[in-house]
Amino acid sequence: MEQPVAKERSLKTIAGLGDAAKKIGKDMQENQENRSGLGLLSYIWNEWISTYVILIMLLLTLIIGTGEMIHGQMLRMGERLYGDPASGMQYSFLRAEPQKPDCERHPNIDAQVQQQMQANKHDEFADFFGAASESDVRASLLAAQQLCEEKYQFYDKAMKHIESHPSLRAYRTMETTFFGIFKFGTENRTIFLLIMVFFAAITASLKIHHIGLRSPKTRVDFRVYSVAMVLGNALLTASTVSQYRSLINSGVTLTTETLVIAWLWIGLFGILTLISVYQLFRIPKTALPGGNFGLALLSIPLYAFMSILTGIAFTFFMDYPMGQGIYLSILVEFSGIFLNLALFIWAGMLLTQTRVMDLFLNILRPWNLAPETLTWLILLAAAIPTAYTGASGIFVIAAGAIIYKEVWNSGARRQYALAVSAMSGSLGVVIRPCLLVVLIAMLDSRHVTSDELFDHGFYVFWLTAFIFLGVSLLLAETKFRVNSPKVAIPGMLRAFMPVIPYIVITVIVLAFYKYGLDTSMNEFTAPVILPLVLIAIILFDKLRKEPEYIPQVEAHESLVKQHEQDSPYLREHGAQSDQYRRGFFSSMHFATAETVGHIGALIILMALSASVGGLIERTEIVEYLPTHLGSIYISLFFIAMLLALIGMCTDPFGAVILVAATIAPVAYENGIHPIHFWMIVLVAFELGYVTPPVALNHLLTRLSVGDEEVAAADREAKEKYTSFYYRYERWLLPIMVLFPALMIVTFAPYIFKMFGWYH
Repeated sequence: MEQPVAKERSLKTIAGLGDAAKKIGKDMQENQENRSGLGLLSYIWNEWISTYVILIMLLLTLIIGTGEMIHGQMLRMGERLYGDPASGMQYSFLRAEPQKPDCERHPNIDAQVQQQMQANKHDEFADFFGAASESDVRASLLAAQQLCEEKYQFYDKAMKHIESHPSLRAYRTMETTFFGIFKFGTENRTIFLLIMVFFAAITASLKIHHIGLRSPKTRVDFRVYSVAMVLGNALLTASTVSQYRSLINSGVTLTTETLVIAWLWIGLFGILTLISVYQLFRIPKTALPGGNFGLALLSIPLYAFMSILTGIAFTFFMDYPMGQGIYLSILVEFSGIFLNLALFIWAGMLLTQTRVMDLFLNILRPWNLAPETLTWLILLAAAIPTAYTGASGIFVIAAGAIIYKEVWNSGARRQYALAVSAMSGSLGVVIRPCLLVVLIAMLDSRHVTSDELFDHGFYVFWLTAFIFLGVSLLLAETKFRVNSPKVAIPGMLRAFMPVIPYIVITVIVLAFYKYGLDTSMNEFTAPVILPLVLIAIILFDKLRKEPEYIPQVEAHESLVKQHEQDSPYLREHGAQSDQYRRGFFSSMHFATAETVGHIGALIILMALSASVGGLIERTEIVEYLPTHLGSIYISLFFIAMLLALIGMCTDPFGAVILVAATIAPVAYENGIHPIHFWMIVLVAFELGYVTPPVALNHLLTRLSVGDEEVAAADREAKEKYTSFYYRYERWLLPIMVLFPALMIVTFAPYIFKMFGWYH
């Protein structure tokens, strides 16, 4: 019986390997005709080299982040195991092998006194300093003998203590080795970040994954895209080379780290320039014929626009060719923040490989809520992972497609679903432990703390949430819909049962850090803890049995079936995405591969945003802003609109750095309280991220949902609706929510103060 079973297993294994080989071959064939035009080389780099390098860097970052916590516990454990309070022997004294004192333990004091006195007679400076008497010399030598004796006593006691604890040396070796690894990682955080950016930016270029107003589709699009990329990357290469020459000629001794950083920047932009040149002459076979030059300009990545602008300005108008390279150092200065950002992006991609979002939505589905009510609850829940993934854009990338699918399947308009996806992370940027708020507290530590910002952000969160609910209900086609509690509650309870294991896993990981490593999850530790929580959840997902399907209401099921036929996204991914059927290692690989492109696109964009900020600083435009605008209300409105404009054109982290250096001092001079100012900043930025011309969150929604789905939504709106609002709802709804929120946050404190309601 064993032989047929073994044979059957072998045949299944061979068949499985054959299917895997066919899939790899298909993927390679597709990648040979991918948009980068680099074929097999691109496939190997994207799917293997960069993915595994970034995975190693992310894991090293986790180890470094957790290392300090673990090492602290190892020191405490060493003290408990090998410390002896009675004898005063501490583990910290024993972390290195005690050295036997080199002094003489039992000297002849009389002989030494006579020897010293004789030496003093022949010392021509002895009288100048005051010749010591014989009694003084003896006292000094006796004190030295006493000190030597104490050293010997400590040495004897330490050696006796070590000999009485045979395991101490082994434990010490383990602890100090771990400390050495942790110290090495801590001292080289910047190098790890730049290696990560190096591989991720190359991958983003090969995949044509950089963030732009639209993706290139036609041959003209690709030509214009490639020319802009060649020019932008060449300017960056020239700037980093100029900065390197400046360092070499400065006459200052350069550290190895400084040289490695300079070489990495030069190598990165040099390679990106070569890739762009290749893409210029090798248009992808998938490119459509023809094209429009005006639309092609919209295909240029934002970072290329920024590079061309700052490169030309610094090089040809300011005679400051190393300017771009200088301002790229913002990544070095805040390497910890950007490493945490990379971890948050990874956490967002890991989230897409779990059932967490679908299982949460299963709890709501039995109520058959109207789209507006369901959406409000989704946005409230989405605020928590947004806060833990650092910024609204990261959450949009991670969960925008899932939210789009669920909102549309509930009966909402496609345009409404896209609007909700774009602002799905907007509510969470003001609540704990958002990384953006932590960066603000670091940049403006003299005026605000993260605790103060989070405390006030809580009220801003609820204000924005209720404005969204009011606007959505006001414009809703179906004002109210809900199932009877008799139908909904049993279904809700059934749907809640599969969620319990995820709650338990999360509690176990958090308890390990809390009680095992004496570390709570907060804005500083979340980047390290959150990926481990999600890895544990993915592992559980892959090891357990498939959950039982939760029956949906009939109306919902029919909508899902209809939408799967109409939607490019749902036809490809279905109601239950295929990622749930991947294995653990396949899921980790997929999540990391997706992370690579996003890290490359976002961090390079942030680096160039810092360069734009530097250009604004050097042009001294801010100096022309009036220090006093005459009225606090005029000052508030002017600053709020200026901040929203900055949010329209750049990314959040680069914008915060720019604002802290330029606009914050002007606001304080005009009498605006620092906490109030930063609340205005956060809401204004969120308004900017959903407002043209750039509308970063809409670009990220398109990246998550897909160009075809967005195009289908636009066609549907034009065919079904004549109303201006419904045709452009995905743009208008977020603005109609966030603009009133910005006005209230900006003016309410002063209006309340005027009436004596607020102090």
